[in-house]
Amino acid sequence: MSQSVDTRPFAPFEWMLALRYLRSRRKEGFISVIAGFSFIGILLGVATLIIVMAVMNGFRNQLFEKILGINGHIVVYKHAGTGPFDNYPEIAKRIERSPGVKHVVPLIEGQVMVSSPMQALGAYVRGITEEGLSSLPLVSNNIISGTLDGFDEQTGIAIGSRLSEALGLRVGDAVTLVSPRGNSTPFGTAPRTKAYRVAAIFEMGMAEYDRTMLFMPMEEAKRYFSRGNQVDVLEVIVADPEKVDAYIAGINAALGEGFSLLDWRQRNQTFFTVLEVERTVMFIILSLIVLVAALNIISGLMMLVKDKGRDIAILRTMGATKGAMMRVFLITGASIGFVGTFAGLIIGIIFCWNIESIRQFVQWLTGTTLMDPTVYYLSRLPADIDIGETASIVVMALTLSLLATLYPSWRASRLDPVDALRYE
Repeated sequence: MSQSVDTRPFAPFEWMLALRYLRSRRKEGFISVIAGFSFIGILLGVATLIIVMAVMNGFRNQLFEKILGINGHIVVYKHAGTGPFDNYPEIAKRIERSPGVKHVVPLIEGQVMVSSPMQALGAYVRGITEEGLSSLPLVSNNIISGTLDGFDEQTGIAIGSRLSEALGLRVGDAVTLVSPRGNSTPFGTAPRTKAYRVAAIFEMGMAEYDRTMLFMPMEEAKRYFSRGNQVDVLEVIVADPEKVDAYIAGINAALGEGFSLLDWRQRNQTFFTVLEVERTVMFIILSLIVLVAALNIISGLMMLVKDKGRDIAILRTMGATKGAMMRVFLITGASIGFVGTFAGLIIGIIFCWNIESIRQFVQWLTGTTLMDPTVYYLSRLPADIDIGETASIVVMALTLSLLATLYPSWRASRLDPVDALRYE
């Protein structure tokens, strides 16, 4: 037996052997089938992970945009028992001087029944100024009928598109608002009823808000809800909602005693926590697809090592080292994982880029309604690819593919040439 001679790691002959073992021969057809299924499994696993994570990111970002587009990032309440909240213009000016604050929007909030000749529905009223509405681009930039010009000087109201459809209303039509908290009489509290003209119809793209939201001029809301010269809350809009903690200290200093702050994370804590848990669980479950495909690589390589035992023995007697044999099968198995991973990456990205067209095609093909806006919060299927998250998926798949090749490659390097050739 000749002396083993060390060769340069990953020498050309190692790549040549590895690529030859990847090609199918008649007697190795079953091994090639296993390799093919491993490739498809990793491709589908990576693509599925990328698509699902992108869609869940899209849902989170869209909901984040819609929720924060209609609600302030920080809400300022006045403690009960500290007097009426009637000095809000002065408080708002002090808050606006705090670092990071863009706008302060005074609000009056209340629930009413909206009645038309067609039917009556519950709605959530917000008394707001025209300047406050302008600071909410989700509303001011999505007026589909009518106008908000001169909103402060009129008694007209702005309602959501789905609410107007349900009530059969158009711009200029009269609608009656009924509030259960009306004037006190000797016989009890009488509901307050008043008719208003529909001045504008908006469509924010979030069915829940378009179906229940109604905006009223601030001065009219004060009269309707008997607030006098006070408001219910101040909503603060900051430059970066993700850094809301950095702004709270400055706002607290501007407010002084007698006020409470509630940021957007506290108001929507349960909702966003559920989304985060769902994303984590989906990532773990779908990662099992990649793990199963990696296990297929192990079984395919083990069978290939057993089938190529005679070849390994001959190469060892010709001077190939144990490390060279290990690297040959390492390249063979890793190639399946690497090519499958990057193919899945490309397919996943292409799918995400065209996901809305695919949704419409499937909807047309099956004759069903996917993402029904009357059921879901959103009217379209969003997909936002996060570069860091996608990179972590690729790294995970490559790592699993590489780890799957280690044991079969080690077994190939440990094969004794004498034992392999004894029965040949």
